[in-house]
Amino acid sequence: MHKHQHLLPIFVALCAAFALIDEVDGEYLIGVGSYDMTGPAAGVNMMGYANIDQNTAGIHFRLRARTFIVAESSQGARFAFVNLDAGMASQLVTIKVLQRLKTRFGDLYTQENLAISGTHTHAGPAGYLQYVVYSVTSLGFINQTFVAIVTAIEQSIIQAHNNLKPGSILLNTGDVENAGINRSPSAYLFNPPEERARYTTNVDTTMTLLKLLDSASNRSIGAFSWFATHGTSMSRENRLISGDNKGAAARFFEDWFTFSNNSLSTRNTKFSTIQNISTLRNKAQKIKATGGKPCGKTTSQGFKVRKNDGSRFVGAFCQSNVGDVTPNVLGAFCTDTGKPCDFNHSSCNGNDQLCVGRGPGYPDEILSTKIIGERQFEKAMELFSSATNPLSGKIDYRHTCPAAVGAGFAAGTTDGPGVFGFQQGDTEINEMWKRLRDLLKEPSQYQVDCQKPKPVLLSTGEMFVPYAWAPAILPIQILRLGNFVILSVPGEFTTMAGRRLREAVKETLINNGNGEFDNETRVVMAGLTNTYSQYIVTFEEYKQQRYEAASTLYGPHTLSAYIQEFKKLAKAMATGEQLGGTGLSPPDLSSVQLSLLQDPLGDSPPPGKRFGDMQQDVAQPKGGSFKKGDKPSATFWSANPRYDLLIEGTFAVVEMLQGERWVPVYDDDDFCLYFKWNVTVDNGSLYGLVTIEWGVPEDAASGVYRLRHFGSSKKTKDSPNEYFTGASSAFTVS
Repeated sequence: MHKHQHLLPIFVALCAAFALIDEVDGEYLIGVGSYDMTGPAAGVNMMGYANIDQNTAGIHFRLRARTFIVAESSQGARFAFVNLDAGMASQLVTIKVLQRLKTRFGDLYTQENLAISGTHTHAGPAGYLQYVVYSVTSLGFINQTFVAIVTAIEQSIIQAHNNLKPGSILLNTGDVENAGINRSPSAYLFNPPEERARYTTNVDTTMTLLKLLDSASNRSIGAFSWFATHGTSMSRENRLISGDNKGAAARFFEDWFTFSNNSLSTRNTKFSTIQNISTLRNKAQKIKATGGKPCGKTTSQGFKVRKNDGSRFVGAFCQSNVGDVTPNVLGAFCTDTGKPCDFNHSSCNGNDQLCVGRGPGYPDEILSTKIIGERQFEKAMELFSSATNPLSGKIDYRHTCPAAVGAGFAAGTTDGPGVFGFQQGDTEINEMWKRLRDLLKEPSQYQVDCQKPKPVLLSTGEMFVPYAWAPAILPIQILRLGNFVILSVPGEFTTMAGRRLREAVKETLINNGNGEFDNETRVVMAGLTNTYSQYIVTFEEYKQQRYEAASTLYGPHTLSAYIQEFKKLAKAMATGEQLGGTGLSPPDLSSVQLSLLQDPLGDSPPPGKRFGDMQQDVAQPKGGSFKKGDKPSATFWSANPRYDLLIEGTFAVVEMLQGERWVPVYDDDDFCLYFKWNVTVDNGSLYGLVTIEWGVPEDAASGVYRLRHFGSSKKTKDSPNEYFTGASSAFTVS
């Protein structure tokens, strides 16, 4: 045991299991799946920035759960890896997913061989974690968010399971350029000079990619990659649900693969070669808005461009040791002066709220998201196309101080500044904040001493009213596929912390593996997996108490504890030892969750209007046709999108006229189409409005288009949902 363990009362649940299998004729069984997990798009707080004012108001593009399974045989040993377009994994989500899987599959998928990892987007709905500290800004637990995520994970696993077929897996690695910089470089400099000298950069630039191949067709069915950069290209002011840069990369990758392999899309149909533009304009002028009409619950699914039949290519961009890595690669600047922020504290004359990071598309956050997503996609495409190194060997898996946050936690980061009056690096708390803190819970002297040099702002590990504020039992897990090893970590490791953990595990495997592991063994870290416990920094970085250190819940020796426990798992894996569990299991707190979120607003349209009617039709451009880069938009009277999430459907569609038939060519899963929700007040009544905005992409074909909206209403509390649709007047793109 670590000599400092008395300073780190971290209770890590070491749930162990053992399974060793050989390849079948040089192949594995592999399967992939994907399912829509887009949560409530109106009036629900977003998870990530802890900004109580940041509530959903539409969709930039939909969120998905993406899964790959590798197995020995149809009923043999296997593991499943799930990548979520979410801020992080959730212990309660894992518990409920496992309950559902047990009903369907028995003991085929368990906590030992299932890993659920978040991409760390800060633009997804909150309310799905069971601990108080993560649900304060969302006004408690939000069942609609929770059910959407649990169902999507379950369905993606079912798809992957049903798709299992003989296949091979190729491994490739390469460096991603300019997709992340260190947002706490002063803390990184606290690490020993000789250690820093071993690396050329203060962030990890390596992307590791697995290419999954169906042996029968020699065609790829999916690709999963790991690379570290924060999901904070979209700012804390954003209100649109978005997968941020990793979700964007996944969308670009999946579309590239599908469209480059005889895709389902009609987007490249060059209508203008059939009819000249004046003819198209004349035709468009005759096609007026349809008005609101009733439709069925699943009608919008038929208008999806990418219909999910379980057979589609799955491209996932997974998170790694992201703790101190930001996608805002231009750096952090003061909003009042335009000058760089203070190096040590990331503040501007003592004000942390004025220091904000800038992405490569600054000041356009959506452009920044696109650029960082493209940089990851382009590297993944290159690695995918050149992958030749097949994985072989055994499949194996192992699974296994009260928490407190400091003053630097309240300061936030350059990605999202926090509360006024705090700076990163603070080692003292003023008396006003101490008095407010003590109203909630005055930290014990033991906690104060244990957490030094962190000043305890909230002693979350000692707070249990109305229920636990932070996790006390943390699962850790190793998945092995030949000489490729995934470390499932329940938090955000900084760059150097991640390097130390990977090196410790690799060294343990090599030294104890009887030749099965060597220097070619690839160890990757899957961050924010299975549950969430905030940050993990090195002992040296902890001293400066920047945001990441102040958010390291379990004290200065947290990393040492993780290394100690992961080395136990690695040694057991290398030697074939079967470990006994500790008997500890994470609690299921679903029965005590509080939810203060109000019911949705917008139950009826204005007098004389129907849901789906136009409030503002498309404004025809002066030249008669929209050009590439223009943004035609239309606004519809609509009900609150929380009445039905339209899972695997769409709230927004761009239709293109082909002959006499309207064909959907873009939907709310597209990066270029925006679904925006708003509420207007008229004579004291609240009415819902939806604006659909289409940024015409450069590769859009010339032709006649219109915008269509789908939605659901609920006129009384007990009545069933009523579904509706409406379309704008037609317009041309030249």
